[in-house]
Amino acid sequence: MNHWQLVSFNQLSTQKLYQLLKLRVDVFVVEQECPYPELDNKDHLPDVHHLLGYKGDELVACARLLPRGVSYPSVSIGRVATKKAHRGGGLGHQLLKQALSGCEQLWPTSDIEIGAQEHLAGFYAQHGFVTTSAMYLEDGIPHIDMKLSKHV
Repeated sequence: MNHWQLVSFNQLSTQKLYQLLKLRVDVFVVEQECPYPELDNKDHLPDVHHLLGYKGDELVACARLLPRGVSYPSVSIGRVATKKAHRGGGLGHQLLKQALSGCEQLWPTSDIEIGAQEHLAGFYAQHGFVTTSAMYLEDGIPHIDMKLSKHV
């Protein structure tokens, strides 16, 4: 990975916004064959940040960091995606570490909640997340809620 950027919506150039939306649509809508409302009116909210991972000029990984009360009572991470051609070499772990670091920087004392695709529970558990819900379907895909508690 060449570099990471953590930016607010207003700091996204039109080029970066296009790359971000294309990566998310390629992964979630096209690859996972899941038509869902990608533009959910959260990207542009105050205090929402976007983590962008670049290899050269190519956006290969992204995540969205949301403050308390937007998706969950706690801070949350969502829209976690890596470009298919760049999977299998640990990029997902780098991405999540960067996202957790970004949350720590922005909201140092907050727990972090996520809605994880159920098959990725083990991946998130490696980073300290614990399951907090039964499986539920979101857009036809099995999900579970998970939480990383800062108050151990």
